[in-house]
Amino acid sequence: MRCPCGCGATIELMVIPEARPRWSITTDAQRRPTLHPSVWRKTGCKSHFWVREGRIQWCD
Repeated sequence: MRCPCGCGATIELMVIPEARPRWSITTDAQRRPTLHPSVWRKTGCKSHFWVREGRIQWCD
């Protein structure tokens, strides 16, 4: 996915069970994704956010 801050960086999130760190993804009835845990870029723009029901929720 592209970083939602607009910096243009590509974010790769591992969802396979063997991966560490690993994110889980679920979808609701409208097929909107929710990721767990949050996404926190340690380099570059250093964005920290949740994806919940297809929307970005920024962390303080």
